Amino acid sequence: MNSSQSNIIREIAQELDCGNDCYYNFKTNEILAIPNFSQVFDEEEFKESFQESLEKIEKHKSEFITIEVLESFESFKIIERFVEQIPDQKLKEQLEDILTNKKPFQNFKHKIDHSEFRKNWFEFKQSELEKIVENQLNKGKASAQHRV
Repeated sequence: MNSSQSNIIREIAQELDCGNDCYYNFKTNEILAIPNFSQVFDEEEFKESFQESLEKIEKHKSEFITIEVLESFESFKIIERFVEQIPDQKLKEQLEDILTNKKPFQNFKHKIDHSEFRKNWFEFKQSELEKIVENQLNKGKASAQHRV
């Protein structure tokens, strides 16, 4: 993978982490990031704000690979994988407990933000998101080549 591909994967992963769906044009390497529609309050304002991007995606549909924000269960699996590899047994047990109770995302975030593993968490999450993005881009490109 070249550095340009790495940068594209990193950028898309960061956009997903911010709650944006991404549309990647594999012919031009253009990335369009649009807030996930489930998080939109005003549909008209949304369509107006992102009209240009939405039209571009519609017009060149066959050239875009869509990568959507992760579902809750996918994010949860990333958290579980992170917790599994924490070397601090006490914190690991506390986090495992948090994940089985109410508001696991909120409580995990609070606990990890106030631990020495905060930076590790952000690096781990970014790396996991990048793996997901790379897989989706590879699948998308393969499927696009079959359409041609």
